[in-house]
Amino acid sequence: MNMSYDNSKRRASLVKIAVAGVMAALIFVTTQIRIPIPTGYLNLGDVMINICSFILGPLAAIPAALGSAIADLVAGYPMYIGPTFIIKGLMGLLGGLYFSQSIKAYTKNGEHSIKDYMRSGKHIALSVAVFIGTELIMVAGYFAFEALPQMYGVAGALGSVPYNLIQAAAGVVLSVPVIRIPGVYRLRL
Repeated sequence: MNMSYDNSKRRASLVKIAVAGVMAALIFVTTQIRIPIPTGYLNLGDVMINICSFILGPLAAIPAALGSAIADLVAGYPMYIGPTFIIKGLMGLLGGLYFSQSIKAYTKNGEHSIKDYMRSGKHIALSVAVFIGTELIMVAGYFAFEALPQMYGVAGALGSVPYNLIQAAAGVVLSVPVIRIPGVYRLRL
């Protein structure tokens, strides 16, 4: 058994756990940043979830779920904690799965690096599509939860869809340029 391999593997696992913890905290903090708009406010939590899914892959589900659910707890929305945990966790998981698989496929055989991947025009279009998909999970998830009879019902839930779509658009528009910053893609674990 190779001890240096075991130590490096253990160290890599510890780094991922530490980064996941930092990401959960950043998701919590960015969710607390409220940008006023005519229909309420936007927060930057989804942007951080999208960045997290790029950096951590499917492991992003954990910080996305925890950071967002804790933000609901602190903000005084305890009824949203469970749904938020599931919805935001799914956003992190599915975005992370996409990035892990596409980067692995692009860089296999050692012909291309992650730097090549980030420079490819295909990456930009696919990133936009993935972030639209993760944001649609958010819009659909909150609609489904709020449409429950014990919440607001279908009519009430429809009222929050435009706001959630604005939140989703901000998440997509701000996430794509951030993950293209060289320092960010070098963080990819």
